[in-house]
Amino acid sequence: MANSKRTLFLKRRLRVRNKLRKVNAGRPRLSVHRSNKNISVQLIDDVNGVTIASASSLEKGLGVVGKNNIEAATKVGAEIAKRAKKAGVEEAYFDRGGFLFHGKVKALADAAREGGLKL
Repeated sequence: MANSKRTLFLKRRLRVRNKLRKVNAGRPRLSVHRSNKNISVQLIDDVNGVTIASASSLEKGLGVVGKNNIEAATKVGAEIAKRAKKAGVEEAYFDRGGFLFHGKVKALADAAREGGLKL
């Protein structure tokens, strides 16, 4: 029986999250979501179940509304690093979800690192 792409994606996302949760207890999670049209990221405190900071390519202030390319991912990554520092977060762990770590996801992570966030 063949698995659908969605089923495989969900299995991969759970596998990645569960492995990360074991080794990074106590640190906030930088969770990425990529759609066909946009890219967004959240800094989540799993202990309290709250979002500390977020950034998205849907925000008009970033100047990349409705774009999902490497340039947009870089701007979103730099913005989340700035907002994390403002919220007092210096280090987090990177949760790529079920997305492969290359292209836009990698550009976002690199920009967040350059912005001073320790991933």
